[in-house]
Amino acid sequence: MDLTEAFEGLTTTVTPGRRMPGKIGMGILLICWLALGVLPFVAAVPDFRLATGKIGTPGTLTVVSCVSLGQGRYDCKGRFVPDGGGDAVAVAASPDSEAGDVTRAQLTPEGDRALPSGTKGVLRAMALPATGLAALAFLPYVLLYVFKVRRGRRTAVIAGSVVAALSLVLIVVGLAAAYS
Repeated sequence: MDLTEAFEGLTTTVTPGRRMPGKIGMGILLICWLALGVLPFVAAVPDFRLATGKIGTPGTLTVVSCVSLGQGRYDCKGRFVPDGGGDAVAVAASPDSEAGDVTRAQLTPEGDRALPSGTKGVLRAMALPATGLAALAFLPYVLLYVFKVRRGRRTAVIAGSVVAALSLVLIVVGLAAAYS
């Protein structure tokens, strides 16, 4: 007896011509897809506010040390000197830093870490929402398909492709800013 036969009744595969999930199941899937695309925007708001100087304390970050944690992970420590004067603060620096890096940064309101500010910080913060935008790129097409609307599908695919390509460019730019 083959083990796949034992699980045959428990699993179903989607093949062309088969029935799609019901209204409730499709609604849940679409809500999950929408959440997957919107949550990166929500999560990026504090980083954008920090990079633009809306929150935090401006100053200069000097990366003091970076210790390898293994498997490509690093723990970096730095010294943050506020622009307005005052004592230097020991902070956690971005793990993509190198010892000796000196950059303009914003100290988080909690005072435990400093992130790049200005253009580099904004570009760095842009990578996460660009990922969410890529996730949402083809949602209009899927909605047209689910609701059996034939008109506009081709346009939705073309627009989705353009949005996905632009999102990829934004992700690459954001990651390049983060690692430069």
